[in-house]
Order: sequence, then C-alpha cells, then structure tokens
Amino acid sequence: MAITSRAPASAPTTTPGPVGPAGGGGPALPGRRSAWAEGVERLREAATTEPGRLRIIGAALAALVLLFGVVTVWEISDRSGAADDVVGRSQPLSADAASIYRSLADADTASSSGFLAGGQEPREVRERYEKDIANASRLLVNAAANTGGDEESRKEIALLGEQLPRYTGLIEQARATNRQGLPLGGAYLRYANEQMSTQLLPAAQRLYRAETDRLYQDYDDARAFPVGSFGTGLLAIGALVWAQRRNYRRTHRVFNHGLLAATAASTVVLLWLAVGHTVARTELSEARSGGQESLKVLNDARISSLQARANENLTLIARGAVLADDKKSDKYDVDFTKNMKDLDAGLAKAAELADDTSGRTPVAHAVEGVTQWKQRHAAARETDNKGDYDLALPQVIGGKDSSGASFDTVDASLEQAVAHEQQEFTRAARAGLGALGGLVTGGAALAVLGAAAALLGIGRRLSEYR
Repeated sequence: MAITSRAPASAPTTTPGPVGPAGGGGPALPGRRSAWAEGVERLREAATTEPGRLRIIGAALAALVLLFGVVTVWEISDRSGAADDVVGRSQPLSADAASIYRSLADADTASSSGFLAGGQEPREVRERYEKDIANASRLLVNAAANTGGDEESRKEIALLGEQLPRYTGLIEQARATNRQGLPLGGAYLRYANEQMSTQLLPAAQRLYRAETDRLYQDYDDARAFPVGSFGTGLLAIGALVWAQRRNYRRTHRVFNHGLLAATAASTVVLLWLAVGHTVARTELSEARSGGQESLKVLNDARISSLQARANENLTLIARGAVLADDKKSDKYDVDFTKNMKDLDAGLAKAAELADDTSGRTPVAHAVEGVTQWKQRHAAARETDNKGDYDLALPQVIGGKDSSGASFDTVDASLEQAVAHEQQEFTRAARAGLGALGGLVTGGAALAVLGAAAALLGIGRRLSEYR
C-alpha cells in the first residue's frame, strides 16, 4: 500500500495592523483637531488661491474700516461728553460755588454796614443782606442736587447748611440788641463775623476749589488727544492703499471704485476728526485761559474787596477791642490792609489776563475805585484815631464821598468784569463742544459705508474668477 504524504496547510498570512488603544489589533481612530486649528488650516488653504486671498483681504479691509469707526465713536463720544460737562455741569457748579462765597461775604459786609447805621437800619442794606442769604441758600440746594457722588463737596455743603442758620441767628441777636442801644450787640456781631471767617467762608472756599478741580479734570478729558482713532484710521487707510496698489500691479487697472470709495470715506473721517478735535481743543483752551482763569482771578479780587469792606466796618464797631497778633494794632484794620494788598494783586493779574477792551475797561475802573477807597479810608481812620467817632462814621457809611461809595464802585466794576468773562467762557466752550458735533454720527455712518464699499470692491475682482 502506497503511503502518500500531505504537506501541512500553510497558515494564512496576515498583515499586522496598528495596535489600538486597548492593545488590540483594530484600526486606530484619527486624532481630533480643535476648531481653531481647523480654521487656521482652512485659511491657509484659501490663501493658496487668488480668490481665497481676495476674500481674506476684503474681510480684513472691512474689519479695519469698521474698527476705525468704532474707536472714533468711542473716543469722540467720551470727549464730547466731557466738553458737554464743562459747558453744562462743572463750570456752572464752579460758578455757583464762587457765588456762594461772594453771597456769604457780601452778607457779612451788609450786616456790619447795617449795624453801624444804628437802630434805624437802612432798608436797602437790610434787603441786600436778606438777598445774599437767600441766594446762598438757593445755591447750596442746587449744589447738593448736582454735585453727584463727590464726597468732598457734599461734606462742605453739609457744613455750610449747618452753620448758616447759626450765623443768621447771631446776626438777628446783634441787630435786636443794637436797637436797644446795648453795647452787647457789637459782641454778637463780632462773634458772627468770626463764625463767618472761620467756618462758613473756609467751607465755601473748599467747595469752590473742589468744583474747580472737577472742572479742570473735565477740561483735560475733553482735550485729550484721540490716539486710538488716529492710529486705527491711518492703519485702515494704509491697508486700503496697499490693496489698491496690489490690485493695480496684478490687473493694471488704475482704479477700483469700491476700494477708492472706502479710502475716500476713511480719509474724510480722519480729516474731520483732525480738524474737529483741533478746533475743539483750541476753543476749550481759550475758554480755560481766556475765560475761566480770568473768572477765578476776578472772583478772588471781589472776595478780597468784600472782606476788606467788612473789616473796615468792624474797625469802627470794635473800636480797638480786638487786637492783632502784635497786641498793639487793631485786628480788623490789619486785616483790611492785607485784604487791600490781595485786591491790588488780583486786579493787576486781571488786567494782564483781559484780552479786549470790554474786559480791560471795568478792571481799570475798579483800580481807580480802589485808589479812591484807600484815600477815603485813611482819612476816616485818622479822624477816628483822633477820637471823633461821630465824624468818622459818615466818612465810612455816608453818601457819595464816603469809603462805602468807593467800595460800591469797585464791586460794581468787578461784577461787570465777571459778567463779561463769563460770556467769553461760554462762547468759547460752546464753540469747542460744537466742533465735535456730528462727528460721532457722521464717523459711524462713513465707517459703515467704507466697509461696505471695500467689500463691494473686492467682490468685483472675485466676479472675474467666476
């Protein structure tokens, strides 16, 4: 029997596959990429073709023009708001604070003048005092309603509101005692003056300083250079010029109407921004230097004149009862001399700042009045020092030849100068605000049109590939 041998069946050959996550031989899952990576990859692939590059360029140009518009709207809105605050809020509040100080100082002057007149206080003097107190009270209420969250201003307003009734109470006590012919009335009046000098006027001055500081901050905010707007504007125009140059080099076409319109719109916004902000900055600078600085100097000069007049009256009322630090001189006469030196310095500064005839003329009249006031005051002091009080009194509170008449001339001249400088400030500040008017709306509209024009311009080039 023949024996046949069978070769063993060969095992099937298999190609080893990649090892799976669990160590098996199944196929591996492809690695996942993030959305950002996929976007970058698509962008890279698109950039390999001219249509893809044009789409990227169009999107970038539109985004730059829109960014220019957004930054311009944001920065100019901020500066326009600050300029509006200068005109409608911070400067009026600063002026009101100065008026509070003047009203209080004038009330103190009127009360001492009425006291010197004796039991029969002149009606006009009484009415002036009451008007000053009413005006100060009204302005305090207005300041409290509009000062916002400024804690320093609120603190001073609260202090003034607390101390003013105490002062008026002392004045009424002095007036009632004076009508009875009692010398104690002078003591009440001097104490009221001390309250005014140490409590009310310093608080009013601090309020004025706080409101003026806020005004200057609004000035700085309104005049700040819009760096972001100019930077993005130049970048957008530069990109548009580059895109048109690229278009010319590839197609030899001089103009692309869409890109040209986008460039024109962006250039108009940039020029409008440059001219508008320059004019606004110039006018606001003029409002500050030609108006507000003059107002500050004139207000200080007027306050010095009011304080001088009050001290002149108190010199006769006290009659040497209150001495200066040297324990020899009359305190109120020493203070009068100091006030007049401050007044002279203020008027000299106001004359330097006055930039037209309407501003210089009232200051010159005030200087003449001060010279006459000093002469009449010296004559009255000489008479009083000789012991003739009855003759010295009409030299101080008498008719047109008294020192009081000279004071009235100075006060009226300073009031006229203040009114003129206030008008100059308002005119310049409103001109500065007006220079920014329309730029926010116009800039936004032109930016949208420019972005649309850039997309249309690129779209015309893309249509050539279809």
